[in-house]
Parts: sequence; structure tokens; C-alpha cells
Amino acid sequence: MELEYFVKDTNNYKDINQVLKNEFNISARLLSKLIKNKKILLNDSFVDTRTKIKTNDVIKILFDYDEDNSNIIPKKMNLDIIYEDNFLLAINKPAGITVHPSILHYENSLSNGIKFYFDQINLKKKIRPINRLDKDTSGIVIFAKNEYIQEQLIHQMQIGTFKKQYIALVDGILEQNSGIIDKPIARKENSIIERCISKDGKKSITKFEVLKKYNNYSLIKCYLLTGRTHQIRIHLKSINHPILGDYLYGNSSELISRQALHCLKISFKHPIYNTNIRLISKIPIDIKSLFI
Repeated sequence: MELEYFVKDTNNYKDINQVLKNEFNISARLLSKLIKNKKILLNDSFVDTRTKIKTNDVIKILFDYDEDNSNIIPKKMNLDIIYEDNFLLAINKPAGITVHPSILHYENSLSNGIKFYFDQINLKKKIRPINRLDKDTSGIVIFAKNEYIQEQLIHQMQIGTFKKQYIALVDGILEQNSGIIDKPIARKENSIIERCISKDGKKSITKFEVLKKYNNYSLIKCYLLTGRTHQIRIHLKSINHPILGDYLYGNSSELISRQALHCLKISFKHPIYNTNIRLISKIPIDIKSLFI
């Protein structure tokens, strides 16, 4: 992958550094790595980013360098790929698998499967998930194929153009058909895993909309306006409608063996093509069977 910029007559930039920061939104950390790897060129010659530029100059940034990803053990998996190009990869993650390796899931996380896939296509890049799902939450997970794509998508998350939509089955019948839960979330004291509502927590906002009501549970749609750990699960618990099967923030259920939460849709601007990308994942049968 490479980025290219042609210096026009009306250009006001004095040097390459200004171009990279303003035209491509490249962070100082990534800029330092590109300089170290000699991947910034002016008219096809390696240069320092402080080099002055003039009209008709051509600046290129290359991302073709290899990265060490040996910290993740490759494992063959049947990946449900719903989108892929040279820059990113979107997977429909099943419930029961973590996104990252951990002590308990060192060789069987989704990242282990992505490492095996990268090895197969000879892509020597680090494994970079953009969004994260809990082990027992299913749905879309996006992986960047290089650091620049990762930075751009994370930036979109920060400014709100990377949008995530979930569906959930929750306990009880909601009084309101739609609403906004705006409650700060913090790590629960003396717990590594659990989070809680706390005035000392980080700002957390979830929008919800009721899609259908049943005898003793409801199907709802959730939109994340922030991205805190366990955000939807905690917010729904806070309004006394925990997700079905969520043993951590509610109760286990005879209807489903895990929390009934699925990342259904993700939309964003493609970092290279600047087109609108809208991804939709298949709803797993354990959730779908409860509302069809």
C-alpha cells in the first residue's frame, strides 16, 4: 500500500511534514516509524520529512514494510469473512471466542485465526482489531491490515463517523420504545472483569429502540455513541432490563446459553477510497430463533 500527494500551485505547505499531518492525518508515532524504515519519498527519492517542497513535487508514503507478528500463534479457523480488500478485513465472529489471546485463550482467539489467514496470504503485519466484542457477544469485528488504516478508523470512532449497531434480547418489557442511556462507566472495585455505573467513570452513551415485545422479554436495537467495555450490558442492567443470558450483569436463561447480544451493522468511511462502507452480519440462530 502507498499514499501519494501531488503538490499543486495553490498549495500552502512548506515541507513534507505539514503535508503528511494535514492531508493524511498521520500521527507522530507512525511518522517516526515511516522515517526509520525510509518509506517517505519525494520524487522517488528517500527524504526527511523536514524537506522543503515545491510545485509539481510528488510525495509518496509506503507501507510495504514487514512487521513482527510472531507474538500470536497461528491457528486455522473457518473465518466468516463478510468484507475484505487490500486495507481491511471484516469477520462475523461467533459467540464463544475471544477477539484477543489471553492466558485462558492463548491459542484459540479470533486473532489466532487472523494470524493463520495473514500467513496464508503472506501478509506480514501485526494483528490489529479495530473494534472489540466480548467472548460471548457475536457479530462484526474489523481488522486493519496496516497501522495507517488502524489510525484512520480509530479516528473515525473518536469523531463519531464509525457507527456500530447491535441487537439484543432483554429481560422484561420496556416502558419507553426508545431512549438514551447516558451514565458514566468505571471498573468495578476489586474486579478485573466487571464494570459499573459510577460518577467517577468515563462518559458513556447508548441509544436504544424497541423492535418487538414478547411475553416477558423484548427485542431492541442499540447504537453505541461511546465505546466502553461492557457498555451495552451495563447500561441495560442500569434500567432494570439486563440482556437475556448475561450471567455477569443479569441472570442465566433457559432460552439462550450466553448473553443475547449481536453486533449487527457497522458503517464508516473507507480510509483510502473515501466511500461509505456499510457492513451487515448474519444473526446467529440462537438469537434469531427467539424472535422469528
